[in-house]
Amino acid sequence: MDMQLRGTTAFVSGSTGGIGFAVASALSAEGVRVIVNGRSATRVDAAVDRLRAAWPDSSPRGIVADFGDPASVQRLLAELDEVDVLVNNVGLFGLTAFPDIDDDEWQRYFDVNVMSGVRLSRHLLPGMLARGRGRIVFVSSESGVAVPADMVHYGTTKAAMIALANGLAKTTRGTGVTVNTVLGGPTYSDGVASAVEAIASSQGATVDEVKAAVIAQNRTTLLERFIEPSEIADMVTYLASPRSSATNGAALRVDGGVLTTTL
Repeated sequence: MDMQLRGTTAFVSGSTGGIGFAVASALSAEGVRVIVNGRSATRVDAAVDRLRAAWPDSSPRGIVADFGDPASVQRLLAELDEVDVLVNNVGLFGLTAFPDIDDDEWQRYFDVNVMSGVRLSRHLLPGMLARGRGRIVFVSSESGVAVPADMVHYGTTKAAMIALANGLAKTTRGTGVTVNTVLGGPTYSDGVASAVEAIASSQGATVDEVKAAVIAQNRTTLLERFIEPSEIADMVTYLASPRSSATNGAALRVDGGVLTTTL
C-alpha cells in the first residue's frame, strides 16, 4: 500500500537504533526525507549511512542533540525548519526500585521522556497548523497505562506522554494535522538484545533460549514473543501518513495483547 508520504520530511528523535531507527527506516522506504537524531555524532553518522545503504533513493540527514541538555536542545531547534512528520521517540528506560529514584533522576526522566516532546511539538506544531497538514506521533508504552512497580518513573513519564498527545490533538480541531500515540509492548530493542546476549553468554545458553525464558515470565502477553521494532514502526508509519486522516487523539496499542489481559 502506498502511504502517500513520498517527498515529505520527518524528524525522529532518538533514532540511531532500536525502535527509532526502525521508524526512520520504514519512513525512508516510503520516500520520506528523514532527519535522524542521537547524542553521538558517530552513531548519527552511522545511522544515516545505514539508511542510505538500505534505501539508495533516500536522502537522510542527521542532527546531534542530547535531550537532557537544554542548550543542546536549543541548537537542535534552530536547525529544524519545516517538518511534515514529528516522531517523539527518544526516551530513557531502566529498572529501579521506587525508594532509590531520587529527585535528580525523576527530573532527568521528565526532561528526556516528556519535555523532549513538549519542546519539539511547541516548535513544530504551529507551522503544521499554519500549513493545514502534519503529523505528530508519540512513541509511548503500555507501561504508561499499567505502570510497573520497578519502573515507576518510566511508567509515569510514558503516561504523561499519552496525556500530552491527547491534549495537543485537541488543538488541531478542524485542521489536517493529527497527534496520536503508539503504545508499544515488550520489544526486542537494541538494549534488550544486549542484555539478552549478555545473559546467554554468562549462562552458556543460546540467545533464543534466553529470549523464550524472559518472555515466558511475562504472563500478560498474548503474543508470547518479543515485539520486533519494525512492528512498532509499521504503526508509526501508518499514523504518519495521509491514510490515517480520520485518526486523531488516539492511543493505539502495539503491545502484543499485554493490556488486553491487564485491564
